[in-house]
Order: sequence, then C-alpha cells, then structure tokens
Amino acid sequence: MIASTSVQEQPLEELVASIQQGDTATQNYLLRTYQPFIAKCVSEVCKRYIDPKRDDEFSIGLSAFNEAIFSYSADRGCSFLSFAKLVIKRKVIDYIRFNQKRPLSISLDENFDEELMENPLEVAVVKDKYNQELDAVYRKEEIMEFKEKLREYKLTLIELTEASPKHRDARDSAVKTARILYHDKNLSEYVYRKKKLPIKELVKKVDVSKKTLERNRKFILAIFIVLSGDYIYLKDYLKGVGQ
Repeated sequence: MIASTSVQEQPLEELVASIQQGDTATQNYLLRTYQPFIAKCVSEVCKRYIDPKRDDEFSIGLSAFNEAIFSYSADRGCSFLSFAKLVIKRKVIDYIRFNQKRPLSISLDENFDEELMENPLEVAVVKDKYNQELDAVYRKEEIMEFKEKLREYKLTLIELTEASPKHRDARDSAVKTARILYHDKNLSEYVYRKKKLPIKELVKKVDVSKKTLERNRKFILAIFIVLSGDYIYLKDYLKGVGQ
C-alpha cells in the first residue's frame, strides 16, 4: 500500500513517468485508485452499470488503463486521463466487436444469434451492419474527444468550418504546413505549450507567406491536433494529403 500523502500530491503525469521507469508499487496504486474512473469509461461504452467484480468488460478496461500508462507520452499534448479514456473505450469496443455481443444501445432489426440463422449470408449481413453501427459509435466518440481538445486551443468545429481553405491547393498546402509543424520537435513543443502557432519561426520552415499562415492559422492548428492525437478516423481523411 503506497497511498501516502506524497504520492497523492504528485501530478498524475509524474506518477505515470515513474511507473514507466519500473515503479510497480505506484503502478498498483494507480490501478487500484482509478478503478471508479475505469468503470465509468467502460459504462459509457456499454450503456449500463459495470460491476468491477463481475463484468468482463471491466477487466478489459483495467488492462487498457495499464496499457495506457506505458504508452502515454506528455508529447501527445493531452492529459493522461484523456488519453487513458480513449484507450479504454477503444479496447472495450474492440472486445465487443470481437465477441459479437450487444451491450450497446444499437438497434438491429435482425436477431443477432448465429445459431438461429441458417443462411450464412444473413449472418454476414447482420455482422456487417453491427460493425458499421459500432464504427459510428466509435467515430462519434472520437469527434467528442476532438472537440474537447479544440477547446484547449480556443477553437470550435464551427470556426474550423468557416476557416477551412476553400480551394484544394490551399488545403493541401495548409496540411503540409501542419505536418512540418508536427514533425519539428521545437516547433511542436511550442504549440503544445502555448496553444498557438509559432508564426515567426514557422515561416522560415515553409514555402508559405506569413499572411497565408495567419489566415489559415485555425485550420493548421486543427490538423496539428489530429496529427498529434490518436484520431484514427480523422487521420483517414488526411491520408496522402500534404505529403
């Protein structure tokens, strides 16, 4: 038991860093202390009360939380709990999809019991529809996470819609700028810290005028956020763009 005052008063990110260095005592402390948080995350996916002692989904969430501890990096620009929440929800959804269960509030007209379906095509259709609906839940969750992150940068989705470059070439150029920004350690650290573009330094790295950078500031920041986070669906839209 290490629930000492000194441990409790340390920032969570510091505790995570300590665990990554081999502090198993602190690891056990976090796994025990954050069980209510884990259960809440799992419950939001399953749409029902989660019993830590009886529900398999909780075990998946606990394992995901532990995995998040070792895969988290402060360079992501998000808090550990935000990152852990995303990992937990994705692991639980993957578990549900793998086992073809139906704890989510998903409306399927067909009965999802393979033993009652003699037609293999019917089974395939139902599974496909189920997975599509799970993807929709997954995508919605990702958008909510993205909106929360945008708030840290004083941005909204509505602003991004208005600020998005109208021409394809301009959008490609802005995405390319965001990629350069993301891959430059010094510039990206500035963005994480200040939550704004380092216009003066960035203009030296890209073939874009200062005026253009300022005009597309919000859009570039939004793309930077996507690149630096675990946004599977949003990143799909960026494949091959600005490269």
